[in-house]
Amino acid sequence: MTTDDFKTISDTIPRQPGVYRFLDKEGAILYVGKAKDLRSRVSSYFGDRRDRAHKTRVMVKNAHRLEFTIVETEADALLLENTLIKKYQPRYNVMLRDDKSYSYICIKNERFPRVFITRRVEKDGSTYFGPYTSKARIKVILELIKRLFPLRTCHFNLSRENIEAGKVRACLEYHIKNCMAPCEGLESEEEYNGKINQVKNILKGNFGAVKSHFKGVMEKYAENLEFEKAHAIKEKLSAFEDYQAKSTVVSNTIRDVDVFSIASDEKEAYINYIKVVNGAIIHTHTQELVKNLDDDDEKGLLEYAIPIIRERFNSIATEVILPYSVQLEEGLQAVAPRIGDKRKLLELSEKNAKYYLLQKQKERASQARRQTSAERILRTLQKDLQMSELPLHLECFDNSNIHGAHPVASCVVFKNAKPSKKDYRHFNIKTVEGPNDFASMEEVVFRRYRRLLDEGESLPQLIIIDGGKGQLGAAVASLKNLGILDKVTVIGIAKRLEEIFFPGDSIPLYIDKKSESLKLIQQARNEAHRFAITFHRTKRSQHFTSTELTKVPGIGEKTAQKLLSHFGSVKRLRNASAAEIAEVSSLKAAEKVKAYFKEAGEEEE
Repeated sequence: MTTDDFKTISDTIPRQPGVYRFLDKEGAILYVGKAKDLRSRVSSYFGDRRDRAHKTRVMVKNAHRLEFTIVETEADALLLENTLIKKYQPRYNVMLRDDKSYSYICIKNERFPRVFITRRVEKDGSTYFGPYTSKARIKVILELIKRLFPLRTCHFNLSRENIEAGKVRACLEYHIKNCMAPCEGLESEEEYNGKINQVKNILKGNFGAVKSHFKGVMEKYAENLEFEKAHAIKEKLSAFEDYQAKSTVVSNTIRDVDVFSIASDEKEAYINYIKVVNGAIIHTHTQELVKNLDDDDEKGLLEYAIPIIRERFNSIATEVILPYSVQLEEGLQAVAPRIGDKRKLLELSEKNAKYYLLQKQKERASQARRQTSAERILRTLQKDLQMSELPLHLECFDNSNIHGAHPVASCVVFKNAKPSKKDYRHFNIKTVEGPNDFASMEEVVFRRYRRLLDEGESLPQLIIIDGGKGQLGAAVASLKNLGILDKVTVIGIAKRLEEIFFPGDSIPLYIDKKSESLKLIQQARNEAHRFAITFHRTKRSQHFTSTELTKVPGIGEKTAQKLLSHFGSVKRLRNASAAEIAEVSSLKAAEKVKAYFKEAGEEEE
């Protein structure tokens, strides 16, 4: 993707948390990233930042398109990014060295339940909260729960029979007041379960009473001038307030499901698909459908698309979450949830479908505006130059040299009033000796259109020559020689007064300085000049560099060019070892080069 490609879609990228994916031409994922603000993060890959790593520049260059998925929070984006990286292992992502998942808080399904951290979610009747992206946050929460509600941490079987038989004795945790010793019957099961219910409320986010308790403790510490303790309680409270108990990206209550939603307008419909495996989103996809008939309703489109999408992504889930009841194939269970985790997944899918529809509507509107603007400019240009057809394809030529040294020329191409950089061409002048702009222009125009004719390519409607009557006359001579002068419109533009010259007409045309058509001609002229100057500087630099290398005794021009081509610069060649230089040329040449640079270095000192 280029910066120009990004500019066309930048306004359609949301400023919301989510995950973005760079894909190549075959649709393979090159890179997965997360963002708090998708537009801001993606825009950082484009522009003129020089500190960007080479690997990142290569990835962006190889990317063909960009996809993104909106989520509710930055933590959800981190979770989804982790899941997608593990599944697809994109080429440019840093691979994880293990397969660890995020942490959960488990309330064990047992008599006098323990509360602890785990990475494994098992179907044993226990209650799990999370996932958590920060283990430090879990520790803060568990420490606070431990202070508020002393619970057991031992692994003993606290059955009624074992307690009555006195098989378990109170440990150190009881004596330091971290546990109330239910193992010895000092705390009833009812009292203990009452604390567990409060812990569940806290982990669900229902901790209004706990917050009141904390505030009371803080005020008490403040009254006693124990500000450090008050601040510590405030930090614990802040950790609770920042805590998020549920994630729509990973769930321990949902296993394998498919989620579908749809958003449509008069012409098109967009179906968002979320694939959930083992409670985690592993794939998101938005499918575009073109409506053929006015009676193509959303329900019918869903019924048509669901089996196709499921087959494409090899889904074996037997449960499908939908916004409303839809007729599905036998063996599939359709669910239209109203509350709970499944409803949150459906809302996430609906949010992505609606945003995709909005994005496409914005793209169409923006494209229509660009087309309208380009058409208006080209029609104005057609009228100003009295052309018989619209100049959808125009080309501009410019020469560059210094006193005849290293003469080069450029040809830039504009299509639909926009630069088509892949079609730009530069030329080394081959048949002209000395500073002769007219002859150089005649040569490059002839070579350009001789080749287009030989390859069967279409000719431009308009040819612009940077220069006055002389350069224009030289170009016309080549066009006559090729027999295509009557098939194109050719003009020259003189820099000083921005005069437009036509072949055979000594009186120039003056276009209004504010006219969009003149601005387009000037843009093409300036682009041709820039492209020619850049190429000329490159040639000049290569010449100067190779000239320096030919000063080395016994090193000819061919060897100098070979060394320069391999090492890229004289500086790198200077720092290379004799063995490295010998791999390109010969050991004898390498010794001569090293001796020359050594002597030059001593002279500088």
